[in-house]
Amino acid sequence: MAKEKLSVVKIGGNVIEDKDALESFLKHFSELEGKKILVHGGGKRATHIASKLGIESNMVNGRRVTDAETLDVITMVYGGLVNKNIVAQLQGLATDAIGLTGADINSIASKKRPVKEIDYGFVGDVKKVNHKSIDKLIQADFVPVFCAITHDGNGQLFNTNADTVASELAIGLSNLYKVELVYCFEKNGVLMEVDDDNSVIDYMDSGTYEILKHKGVFHDGMLPKLENCYHAIEAGVSRVFIGNPTIISNKDQKFTTLFL
Repeated sequence: MAKEKLSVVKIGGNVIEDKDALESFLKHFSELEGKKILVHGGGKRATHIASKLGIESNMVNGRRVTDAETLDVITMVYGGLVNKNIVAQLQGLATDAIGLTGADINSIASKKRPVKEIDYGFVGDVKKVNHKSIDKLIQADFVPVFCAITHDGNGQLFNTNADTVASELAIGLSNLYKVELVYCFEKNGVLMEVDDDNSVIDYMDSGTYEILKHKGVFHDGMLPKLENCYHAIEAGVSRVFIGNPTIISNKDQKFTTLFL
């Protein structure tokens, strides 16, 4: 028996920061047919509010070092401010959304990232997605909206990369569904030339990805996103798309499709 389709959509931080772009995206997301999950971060908003509170943000290699104070801010901003505003807007679009962290219904368990050269603090690497619990919500016709917070099962929350949360959710739910993973951000897709929005790579298999990676085509922010994408594909996710927020409703434009 063929599996039902599930869309896991991750929305990037620059879109979250742009009121009009976010409204437009959420309208498209609300119109997306079938079962679906939304994943978001909110790093820029967290940095802004931390600064207002006199808490300095420490970034290393594009990743946030999360001390106890920063974790408090992230929990408030990701799990509260950003998540609940998105949920409220989706309710206004007749989409029965429910906002979640990875701690809710024990949905995403993590372990603290091991200290190597850098101690990232309260940052979690995903261990397990509780796909059966999440599916209960999906089967009840709720639309889960996950922020980028996970937990260790012993009361500790962790800041977790939103791209990783999306890929791990897609992998976990691929046990039950034919999952399509969609990364929406401000660019039109994976670009050959970072400054040329029209240089979209339409299709990319794993071999081409490795060649272009070694040639240094991908900028620092795109590399971890692509690593998450191929991790998902290798683990059973059917297709991965990367493009601007309108690709969930308009497949006639340029975007990138990834496959093995």
